[in-house]
Amino acid sequence: MASHRRPKPPSQARTTVLTATAAAAVALSAQSASADPLPDPNKKGVEAQIDRLYEEATQATEKYNGAKERAGSLQKDVDSLQDAAARKQADLNGLRDRIGAIAAAQYRSGGIAPSVQLLLSSDPDAYLDQASLVDQLSAREVSDLQRFQSQQRDLLQQRSQAATKLKDLRDTRTELESKKKEIQGKLAQAQKLLNTLSAKEKARIAEEEERANRASSRTDLGNESSASSRAAEAFAAAKSRVGMPYVWGATGPGSFDCSGLTSWAFKQAGVSIPRTSQAQASAGTRINSLGDLKPGDLIIMRTDLSHVGFYAGNGQILHSPKPGAQVRYESIARSGMPFMWGVRI
Repeated sequence: MASHRRPKPPSQARTTVLTATAAAAVALSAQSASADPLPDPNKKGVEAQIDRLYEEATQATEKYNGAKERAGSLQKDVDSLQDAAARKQADLNGLRDRIGAIAAAQYRSGGIAPSVQLLLSSDPDAYLDQASLVDQLSAREVSDLQRFQSQQRDLLQQRSQAATKLKDLRDTRTELESKKKEIQGKLAQAQKLLNTLSAKEKARIAEEEERANRASSRTDLGNESSASSRAAEAFAAAKSRVGMPYVWGATGPGSFDCSGLTSWAFKQAGVSIPRTSQAQASAGTRINSLGDLKPGDLIIMRTDLSHVGFYAGNGQILHSPKPGAQVRYESIARSGMPFMWGVRI
């Protein structure tokens, strides 16, 4: 397979999206966070607090992503159950019409026979146990009654399931809103702290960010091959996004959070993987040693599994790291996040 040396950087318009200052990048557009490195223990004061807030925001983002995925699944379940219940109700209405026609005909001829009373009974099961009454029904009437009973039970069950799913959906949407507020609150706090820094300090932070981007553009990835063609395709897709901004909850193609990048990249390779870093951690074959990883394998970071990226070769990770950053290559050893394990899809 061809060399994995880092390809030519994308256009200037893309690579300068968030390099003005780290503060400007956190400018809370109602989006922004999901995979920040742990605070550097050498940093002090305000910067350490900002790093901590970024970390907490990115951890909350993965929880938000999970809740959003659950909400989508629950909505599909609710829609399916409600559609099935509507169809079932239409069938029951048709059966009631036939039973009503029998009752009307018998009433006009001198009264409703026990057989029709059976059909109209609120407890037809009890009547069916009485063989003498069943004998008075035609085969068609018995069939209609049995079908009515079965569909009525199914309808009640579907309505009960739909009600349960609706409650779960409401609870999940409440969780979504809570996580969204938490993320925005963390980022607002970080912005407030950034605003307390002097112009010189802000310029230094911006230069550090730009230096990381320049280092990414010079990364030597070595010549390792991917473990599979699908991993190679996903990795190639992710490489095409270098320079794109980190945005919390984003799944591309112009911005990403950490798991948004990996799930989007595999989708380009025709492979569906879970949305969140925690779910992606068990989406394939687990690789416990860094030395056994191949380009395109997923890398799971942090003890709570709240960060994910691609192994890029030569000890590098390709990821969307944090608020105010771009999709880029970084040394795993210097990322500040503990490596947990790799995942081969």
